[in-house]
Amino acid sequence: MSSKKVDILAFGVHPDDIELSCSGTLLKHIALGYTVAVVDLTQGELGSRGSAELRLQEAKKAANVLGISARENLSMSDGWLRNTPESQFKVIEMIRKYRPGIVLANALEDRHPDHGRAAQLVAESCFYAGLLKIDTGQDEWRPKALYHYIQDQNLIPDFVVDISSHFDQKMESILCYRSQFFEENQTGPKTPISGKDFLDFIKAKNKSMGRNIQVDYAEGFNKSRIFGVDDLFDLR
Repeated sequence: MSSKKVDILAFGVHPDDIELSCSGTLLKHIALGYTVAVVDLTQGELGSRGSAELRLQEAKKAANVLGISARENLSMSDGWLRNTPESQFKVIEMIRKYRPGIVLANALEDRHPDHGRAAQLVAESCFYAGLLKIDTGQDEWRPKALYHYIQDQNLIPDFVVDISSHFDQKMESILCYRSQFFEENQTGPKTPISGKDFLDFIKAKNKSMGRNIQVDYAEGFNKSRIFGVDDLFDLR
């Protein structure tokens, strides 16, 4: 498996996890010149609306909106995702393929059980990817940092990222998932995320996060370990 190094590798257990929770951060870093790839662990096939095939098409459209370097889907089982050696091996291959400096992963805990399980799966895989004796046919690689984006539950962030200049494009990427989110005259079963109030919730959540640093919109993250700061004036 060939290597294609990026600066940030973002994992999401379902297509649209990235768009909903950390796409503003990815857009901001792409604008700053960093490279980004996304790996979806499942196809979201258990979702009440749409289908696996449609979700893949929507994910491709969203990837074009975001301007990311690559997007892959590992086709793990939606709903039955577990932190097994087999699953870890697949994630390790992705980490070693893209050799990121930073990894972003699902929330440490959340309403959907898959989210917390995916967080643990990616966290352990980041460590194991640096072990020489785990043989995937690739060189070992351990990311410098792992951060967990905040999703549905209102977890207290360890830090937030100002996405004010990229919020509209973030919403554009979310609306690529037309099977999942609100549209006038939409059909299909009603779900917790298909109403107009859910998009209002996303906006309000990012506004609330932004208030922490006195900006219009921000996304929140939890850290996996204590990190150091060279210059206190870099903090705001």
